[in-house]
Amino acid sequence: MNDTHASQPGYGPHESRRVSVSAPGGRRGGVATGAGPRRHGPGAGRSRRVLVVRIGSMGDVIHTLPAAASLKQSLAGCHLAWLIAPKWAILLEGNPYVDEVIPFDRRRLRSVWSAVGELRRRAFDTVVDFQGLIKSALVAALAKAHSIYGFHQSQLREKPAALFYSHRVRVTSRHVVDRNLELARAAGARNTLRTFPLPPGRPEGELPGGEFVLASPLGGWKAKQWPLENYAALARLLRERLGVPLVLNGPPQERALLESVEGCRVHCPSLAGLIDATRRALAVVGIDSGPLHLAAAMGKPGVALFGPTDPERNGPYGESFAVLRAPSAVTSYKRRKEIDASMRALTPDEVFAALEARLEMAAGGTP
Repeated sequence: MNDTHASQPGYGPHESRRVSVSAPGGRRGGVATGAGPRRHGPGAGRSRRVLVVRIGSMGDVIHTLPAAASLKQSLAGCHLAWLIAPKWAILLEGNPYVDEVIPFDRRRLRSVWSAVGELRRRAFDTVVDFQGLIKSALVAALAKAHSIYGFHQSQLREKPAALFYSHRVRVTSRHVVDRNLELARAAGARNTLRTFPLPPGRPEGELPGGEFVLASPLGGWKAKQWPLENYAALARLLRERLGVPLVLNGPPQERALLESVEGCRVHCPSLAGLIDATRRALAVVGIDSGPLHLAAAMGKPGVALFGPTDPERNGPYGESFAVLRAPSAVTSYKRRKEIDASMRALTPDEVFAALEARLEMAAGGTP
């Protein structure tokens, strides 16, 4: 297995560079270009076949879109397939950088065996595991590719996953989008595309006819959520000062809970409906969850509320969102079942003020 240093400070989006590759056990390593290893073997006479492994979840899939686009754009003529859970596959609908979507539902044995069979029949040359879990690394290995790229074990939550990689890549970036791009560069993406191709979605349910602000209060685990009563206070501020309603998005099974929040409209669509609603929203108030990252990928203006998770690593990508985080916040990724105190410390008045300023910026004014 090779340990690769994939990035250097100041590396630009359209530069190529050399990466140091060292083999374990003191063996002498070579020096690889940004294009990755030269192909050899039975696949040499055909176009290169690349498999992206990012099974879920919503935000993580969105954060992998630029890396996949960079691979496809850099490896001329390659066939790029993406292994993904069926519930998130709509995020890849119409993506010009993805040639094939392979559904993988680990909860259903038939789906697992079907996906493994497809992987072996495709004879992939390169697999890039952006998920970094044992399950994703095992699936990557089952593809029997010439090269399997993944993050270095020191940067994995499930460190044994690295045992399945032929190339283990150390990354230096903070944000997960940039970390994925570094991994893609090690696998051959000479050119970086910071692009988020997303489908249009489709209208579902009832939404206000005019402008509205969208929020998804129940996304992510409990510690990352903002108290529901705060959305009622924020809705009142939006209505009284801007004349704009607040729409709460959530799964159908939580409709009754969302409807208990005073002064808010409720929208419980599928993922396709959420995509459409996000496109139509004036702005978005989000917590660290998929709907926030969807809005950021679209360049929507808004406010992101952060507590235990680090916004430098997991925050909204780009410049369209203001990020609020209490000074008392302590970074932790433990999936606790109660709202973190740092999230309770963010007040509706603070959130409204940040949102109002962001809307003024989006309109071209001075906050």
